[in-house]
Amino acid sequence: MSQEPQTASEETIQSGTVGRKESPGIADALTGCLLFVARHHGRILSPASLLSGLPLDAQGCLTPGMIEAAARNAGLSTRIVRSPLKKIARFALPAVLFLKDDEVCVLREVDGENYTVSHPDLEDGVKVMTRQELEKLHTGHVLYLMPTRKEASPQGAASKPKGHWLQSALLRNWRAYSQVIIAATILNMLALAMPLFVMNVYDRVVPNSALETLWVLAMGMGVVFVFDFAIKGLRAFFIDSTGKKIDVELEGRLFDQLLDMHLKDKPASVGSFANLLRELEVLRDFFTSATLVSFVDLPFIMLFIIMFWYIGGPIAFIFMAVLPITLLIGLIIHVPIKKSVETAMAMGNSKHAVLVETLSNIETIKGLGCEATMRGRWMHDTATSARHAIRSRSLSHLAMNLTGFVQQFAYVIIIIVGVYLIKDGKLTMGGLVACSILSGRVMGPFAQIAQLITRLHHTMSAYRELNRIMDLPVERTDTDSFLHRPRLDGSIEFRDVTFSYPGSKLPALKGLNLRIAAGERVGIVGRTGSGKSTLGKLIMSLYSPDQGSVLVDGADLRQVDPTDLRRWTGYMPQDVALFQGTVRQNISMAHPQASDQEILHAARISGTHDFMSTHPQGYALHVGERGSTLSGGQRQAISIARALLRDPRILVMDEPSSSMDSQSEALLLQRLKFVLDAKTLVLITHRPSLLELVDRLVVIDDGRVVADGPKEAIMRQLQSGGVPVNQTVQRQTGVRQ
Repeated sequence: MSQEPQTASEETIQSGTVGRKESPGIADALTGCLLFVARHHGRILSPASLLSGLPLDAQGCLTPGMIEAAARNAGLSTRIVRSPLKKIARFALPAVLFLKDDEVCVLREVDGENYTVSHPDLEDGVKVMTRQELEKLHTGHVLYLMPTRKEASPQGAASKPKGHWLQSALLRNWRAYSQVIIAATILNMLALAMPLFVMNVYDRVVPNSALETLWVLAMGMGVVFVFDFAIKGLRAFFIDSTGKKIDVELEGRLFDQLLDMHLKDKPASVGSFANLLRELEVLRDFFTSATLVSFVDLPFIMLFIIMFWYIGGPIAFIFMAVLPITLLIGLIIHVPIKKSVETAMAMGNSKHAVLVETLSNIETIKGLGCEATMRGRWMHDTATSARHAIRSRSLSHLAMNLTGFVQQFAYVIIIIVGVYLIKDGKLTMGGLVACSILSGRVMGPFAQIAQLITRLHHTMSAYRELNRIMDLPVERTDTDSFLHRPRLDGSIEFRDVTFSYPGSKLPALKGLNLRIAAGERVGIVGRTGSGKSTLGKLIMSLYSPDQGSVLVDGADLRQVDPTDLRRWTGYMPQDVALFQGTVRQNISMAHPQASDQEILHAARISGTHDFMSTHPQGYALHVGERGSTLSGGQRQAISIARALLRDPRILVMDEPSSSMDSQSEALLLQRLKFVLDAKTLVLITHRPSLLELVDRLVVIDDGRVVADGPKEAIMRQLQSGGVPVNQTVQRQTGVRQ
């Protein structure tokens, strides 16, 4: 810790680079401090688990802007306050102190004037300092971290993150919304000035030619107009700024939910699911647009009716009669509008699903000549969606027209009744003009009721769909207590595992038992649909078994943090997925801080370097969407490099060379042999040549292990017909009869 510090600003604490270290080890001092406090509260986890899913800076360090998210990964709540050392809450220790020169430390305990602190750069990690010494370094900011309360839940029930995803976002911005309500109150009070001004001009100024009074009233109205203009601007600012905060928070939380949900809960249609995410815009607009202002203004109708009673007396009864009529129109129209909005939304999701499916498979569609089929689906969904959208708009317009008719009729009645009141001396001319002005303020919100009902139904439909997504269980929750595995040895065991994919009535695995020792190289073979790829997905904890358990290093995978597991496991799926970006970005996607040397090492082993070294753009070549600019073999090579980049202890490879030519495959085999030492290899393949990499062969058929043993022994059994499999498996292993 520097003895000649520079002051860190509060802005730096919120979004800067506090606590970074140039030296390797734990990512940075800030991460180390969070891990220390987490351990103190019984949250044992690795740096990788703490930083899981968080964007880091170029050095792989945690930025203070991500403190709350990192603490949430550890099951801790955060609160940053400005407090001198002598006023720090002792009961909340340990706490993180922000120091000058962009440093941090953990305040462990306070004993009189002595403060015990921890910091990664200190010898033994602990130092006792006097308050005067520490005050010279302290910026005045303290980060309190407290464990979130665990909710009791039945066995097997998924824990939910603290706070409802929408309610918590709105409650965090309650001050801004309270300011909107205050602004609405002031604006509606100011709206009374105009009818009062007109009434006084007609009743006092004109009969008495009181021009001085006229100018005084006019100047007063000028002040009212200035206040009205300023407050409307402030109200718009509050709504827009709050909407931006809520938008960022909700979009981030929704995307986190998308990344964290279990694959078994993944919607069947990606396009339909993507369209649901667009419904967030509907929800956001409701809380950040004129619709919200209209709802806030509705209660003030009673204020104007009271003013009506004060000025026009019995005229107020007209509005009290009109109000239930208008509400009745809205209630009658609301049921068909609700049905039309929900149907239009469902068909919109279906239409978007067809669009995404067509764009993703346009080459296949053209090759098969099935454009007419896809066009027919699109036109059907488009026509149905448009029909119901038009129906909901027509109903909304009908309600608006009916309300407008009632409004005009009420205005005429007001004038007629007003004339009779003037005739009887119970109302002045100015009072009648004031009442006509006030009628516009009262009837204006009435005219919008039908439109507000339509928007409300659309918003509620969007909310229900989004809430269904947000209620899905996730892999990691604030209250989960996983086993911390800083390193894996690599042993794998399946115990009586039965598993079925969502929506499938037939199990992919049936009571499967399999044990793989650490460092063992095992080949998995079997006919198509036998369950080979499912083994790899269960090892990666992408799915959980319906019955039985999958263990790594003797621990059930449901007890191991998925981040720790995937940190030490390299996985190459059968269906290779590349992303928009360069070859380098695709290789280092799971490890963005990887050095050029690490990337080149993985690329040479996988064969990626063979074709990238001769390309003019090299590793800066953009691969296109889903790797469309590369061949199938090149995409597989990049996927292998991605799996090898972090030097995993377990390597799961599913058909790693199915799209490679024989020469590329031979080079891959030769290079892999030099990097598989001390690694557990699970090789799923149908190519006999790849079996050179394995010492043990497991034959899967119909979700069960039908043969397991040394490679040569299993191949002899296959050749002699001692294993009940079909000819497909014999071809996969190179057996000839």
